[in-house]
Amino acid sequence: MKRRTMVGRGMLIGAALASPAPLQAQSPDRSESAREVPSIEIPGELERVLRDYERHWSGGQEAELAALFVAEGLIVSGGSWIRGRSAIQEAYRSATGPLRLRAIEFAADGDVGYIVGAYGYGDTLPVEDRGMFV
Repeated sequence: MKRRTMVGRGMLIGAALASPAPLQAQSPDRSESAREVPSIEIPGELERVLRDYERHWSGGQEAELAALFVAEGLIVSGGSWIRGRSAIQEAYRSATGPLRLRAIEFAADGDVGYIVGAYGYGDTLPVEDRGMFV
């Protein structure tokens, strides 16, 4: 897998955000906290999806959030697996407030890729990391 390769929109929506999303992700309690890992710049198409995710979350737009996932997308919420756009939309029904996502790593090759990052809540930057996502 190539690191930092520009990819098309289908891969991004299909793979980058189809895994555990920042609704209830891991807490940074490992030997290296997320804040100790610097943010990186990612290609515009990947960056756009993160900013769309933040905007839809902050606006309470659960249908638009769910639309960022493939039809059988997957999130983890409260220790439960939630699969499919309609279930994701329902899980995100209470999503609102200022969410901030930052990328710390990514890779993409063809139609497969991922973003590893951290998330936090707040309007004032920098935002304290509250968890991580893939």
